Amino acid sequence: MSRFLILNGPNINVLGRRDPEIYGSKTLEEVNREISQLAEKLGVEVTFFQSNVEGHLVDCIQENWGAIQGIIVNPGALTHYGYSLKDGLIDAKVPVIEVHLGNPYAREDWRRHSVITDIARGQIAGFGSRSYTAALEILTALIKEEEAG
Repeated sequence: MSRFLILNGPNINVLGRRDPEIYGSKTLEEVNREISQLAEKLGVEVTFFQSNVEGHLVDCIQENWGAIQGIIVNPGALTHYGYSLKDGLIDAKVPVIEVHLGNPYAREDWRRHSVITDIARGQIAGFGSRSYTAALEILTALIKEEEAG
């Protein structure tokens, strides 16, 4: 069974009350529940981790080295300057999909640059919690294709 890490960076813990017009009204717990339900249907296992501290995200990646087949990451504000997170994602040597609830390209200029995108298989943004579920479906398919050779 494939196992994926779902990483969430700074401020994602306050979903539901943080700018609902941008991030939606669902809490992180509700988003994680949706992801878990889809993971069960897809026959994959997911592990969730959120931190407002970049080093804790890196620690989580390192603690899961060799035990995961992919990572879905919403870096939050670390999208723009999280170089140690980027290095951790690179070192994990698994496919990475970057997700965002809102569309960073429809916001301030400084939000439009990601230090993660160039090492990710792709980025899904602007679809609320569907960004995560789309990423999970895609990552699951990618891993199955790679395993099939």
